[in-house]
Parts: sequence; structure tokens; C-alpha cells
Amino acid sequence: MASKGIINVCLVGQKFMGRTHSNAYLKVGKFFDLPVSPVMHTIVGRDAQELEEFKNKWGWQNSSTDWRASVTNSEIQLVDIGTPNNLHREMALAALEAGKHVACEKPLAGTLDDAREMRDAAKRAKRSKTFVWYNYRRVPAVALAHQLVKAGKIGRIYHIRAYYLQDWAGPDVPLIWRFQKKVAGSGSHGDLGAHIIDMARFITGDEFAEITGALSETFVKERAIPSRGSSGGIAGGAQAATQMGKVDVDDAMLFLARMKGGAVASFEATRFSTGYQNKNGLEIHGEKGALRFNFEHMNWLDFYDRSDERKTQGWHNIMVTHGGDHPYAEAWWPDAHIIGYEHGFINQVADMMNVLGAKEPVAPLPDFEDAYKTQQVMEAVAIAAKEKRPVKMNEVK
Repeated sequence: MASKGIINVCLVGQKFMGRTHSNAYLKVGKFFDLPVSPVMHTIVGRDAQELEEFKNKWGWQNSSTDWRASVTNSEIQLVDIGTPNNLHREMALAALEAGKHVACEKPLAGTLDDAREMRDAAKRAKRSKTFVWYNYRRVPAVALAHQLVKAGKIGRIYHIRAYYLQDWAGPDVPLIWRFQKKVAGSGSHGDLGAHIIDMARFITGDEFAEITGALSETFVKERAIPSRGSSGGIAGGAQAATQMGKVDVDDAMLFLARMKGGAVASFEATRFSTGYQNKNGLEIHGEKGALRFNFEHMNWLDFYDRSDERKTQGWHNIMVTHGGDHPYAEAWWPDAHIIGYEHGFINQVADMMNVLGAKEPVAPLPDFEDAYKTQQVMEAVAIAAKEKRPVKMNEVK
């Protein structure tokens, strides 16, 4: 067993998310005063040569190609699953059965059935904490939006307008795992849409009542089968061969919804929005005010206060960098010294360590139960798109 105050981590996966998670574990203790500290004990992957290089570069103590032996190792307290979605279930169940805390990349699983098993296993594992990497909750501007809504600053919510727009998936990109249903579960819907569904739930504190309509489209029906997978980004480094394979996931998903609190909502997730590399955001309009966030300008939150004097009424562009007033800001730099993508992951590790050390997180963390609710919404949207009908959330158990 590890020493008191230490959390030995086993991370499974050393590609894109492996890099972001490794960086977070490496940096978090430099900036946050933690009740317990993560130790980079074991990194797990499939390619032994790549793994050894990764271990040495990022500072992991051990590497292994045997995930089952690693996640059940008696020296490990926290298992972090950063693999493609179809592997989440088996790894999470093994880790929970072994009494580990588990952090899992989003979405919770590739299918609703897998996600349900994971949720139920987490309920049975009374001593294990679970976390899901909906990292945009840890962006200070998003966490501030959550606080403002909770404080009643925008009042009754009328509209939610959410989008996640990327443009990397053109026809020349090979058939990497993100385009394969058996591995990913879905396309832009699970990769991007899951984030904005979670972000809308998180900021508003409201839940979905009904998906009133949905539209799914696959623009590129076939892609070249890769001779080599990506090398640590989304698709960068992947090399195509000459044989073609079928794409069986969505390239874009759009849907409309009603919330339990009475708001109406629209959502759009696509990998084909030419000109937007990572435009992830939402607008929320209420009786007393409104909020607007766009991750391509992640250090700012727009706030409209309807109670302002009419002659000066307008959008306030808040730079969310002031320690003491803005979430997470006091751990970082002086005012207006902005942060980046990686800081959301570091903030999440800090909150996970707070929870494991019996302290409150800065912003609420999604566990498997919480993430299952997002998975239910994803399933309802998929049904609505396939069957071309409204789907009430009580249809999706």
C-alpha cells in the first residue's frame, strides 16, 4: 500500500488523453495545495516501445502492456482510463472489483448498456470514488457560469443554445477509431455532443425532459483504412493505406430538447464546421439575464444583467482570471495572465485529489451516476435521429 497522503495512479492509454492526463498529474502539485498527492506509478498501453518512450518523457515510474495486472495491482489506489470508449466498461469493472477509485474519460462508455453496468458497479463499490473527465466543467469561465446560475443571477431560464464545432474530419483523414461504431460507439455525438450536454446540465442544474427531434448525418461514407494510427492528437500522424472501409458513425448531430425546468434547447455537434477548430460553447437566456461562453476564447465569460440601468445595459465581457473571485484562478497567475486547454485537466486532478482527501471540490465533479445521465440523453438523441420521432427521457432507462 502507498504511504499516507499519497495516491498511486495507474493510467491506461498514452495517446491524446494520455498526454493531457499525464501533464495534469505532473503539474498539479506545483500549483495546488492538496490534501493528498498523485504519484505517477504506472502507465499502460499496447506498444511496448512507444510506452517506454512515453514513460521516460512524462515521468511515470513503471510501464506495462498488461492492463488487468496493472489496474488490480495492490499498490494502485486510482485507475485512470484514457482509452477508446469500447474498453471503458471492462477496465472500470475490473478496477472497481479490485477496490480502486476510478477516473474515466468521457463519454462514460460506448453504449448505454455498458454505461449502466459501470454505474451499477460503482454503486456496489461503496468505498470507491468515481470521476469522469468532463474537463470543461473545470474551465474557470464555465465554473463561474455555474455559480452565477446557482445564485439566481439570470433567473428563470428560457433558452439553451449549445454547440461544439470542429473541422478536422475531412475526406483525407483515414478510418481511425473515432469513425468506427464498434470502438467509439458514436461519432461527433459522443465525442463532442457529450461535452455540451454535460456542460448544459452542469451550468443550469437542470435535466432533460424530452428530445423533440434530432438529425444525424455522415458526410464521408468511406475512408482509407489506416496503416498507422494517430500519434498523440485527434488524427495527426495517422497514415492511410489504399483499402477503403465504411464509416458507420455520425459526422454531425443536431437536436432540439425540452428541459424539466421549462427551457427549450438546441444542440449541434459536428466535425465538419470549416473554419472552427474547437468552437465549444453555449448561450443561456433567462428572465433576469444571460450568459455566453465560447472555448476558443476560454478565459472570458459574457454576462448580460437585465437589472442594469437601460442606458448602459449590455453584455459584460468578464476576464475570469481574478484569484479569490473566480474559480481556480488563485492557483494560477496574476490577473489577465491567461490559461489554456491543459489547465482544465490540471484543475480536475486537483478536485479529484480534494475529494480523495475528504475535501470539497471547487466545482461539482461528475461521478458515474452523473455521467450516466448524460449517456441517457445521448441515447435518447440517437433514438430520435434513427426513428425520426420525439423521445421522452423516461423511455430511456
